[in-house]
Amino acid sequence: MGPVRLGMLLFILTVSGTPKEEDDDTERLPSKCEVCKLLSLELQDELSRTGRSREVLELGQVLDTGKRKRHIPYSVSETRLEEALENLCERILDYSVHAERKGSLRYAKGQSQTMATLKGLVQKGVKVDLGIPLELWDEPSVEVTFLKKQCETMLEEFEDVVGDWYFHHQEQPLQHFLCEGHVLRATETACLQETWTGKEKITDGQEKTEEEEEE
Repeated sequence: MGPVRLGMLLFILTVSGTPKEEDDDTERLPSKCEVCKLLSLELQDELSRTGRSREVLELGQVLDTGKRKRHIPYSVSETRLEEALENLCERILDYSVHAERKGSLRYAKGQSQTMATLKGLVQKGVKVDLGIPLELWDEPSVEVTFLKKQCETMLEEFEDVVGDWYFHHQEQPLQHFLCEGHVLRATETACLQETWTGKEKITDGQEKTEEEEEE
């Protein structure tokens, strides 16, 4: 059997009934909406992880004037925000492109169904040609690298907005406050409504979960 190229494999994976116009999503760069969505998701996840800390920070110095040091809960401190923002966009590199999904749902952590299928073919002795060496298959893709760079640019541009949300507007989801309120136009927000249900659409209205797919 000759080498199986990526385009041929993607055709095999989608030939079960996906309309041709939906296949235009196979290779593209992330939109501003998708960048903002993932930036917001990563920041809120990190803040959720540290939000229950009972640590108290001691700020300032005891001066000759008699002023006392200030004690600030870590959970509402600027330090917590700074630590959450540190390496935020670097964590975007943990994402993979799940080409079998549509829209913003194509960007998720973990191995995609397509890559799992490719590796399975290789293990069976099939020669698969992706145009890159096998040892580079798990390296961040062009799309994910672009996501990371755009995340850095967006964070730098809207750092003050993120700070304003953190100190004054956390009753609102960051995605709403940042993306809908400052970054995106009303016509650019569609991806924010896309949510992953854990199911992949097949044909004839049938669905199966990722666990069933792995089996």
